Amino acid sequence: MDLSKAVWRKASRSTAEGDNCVEVALISQTVALRDSKDPDGPKLIISHSDFRNFASALQKSRVQH
Repeated sequence: MDLSKAVWRKASRSTAEGDNCVEVALISQTVALRDSKDPDGPKLIISHSDFRNFASALQKSRVQH
């Protein structure tokens, strides 16, 4: 998948110091995720519904801790 024109945005919970920075880009029917400290590194490409499930699971996990 060509991500050269992807518009990446940093997750709202990422810190200004650069710790734990995740960036997301909406690409057609998918969501791309990457580590902002390694923008040329690997990307995770998942469907919108899988991303919603992923984000929901993370939020539930955070609430339980």
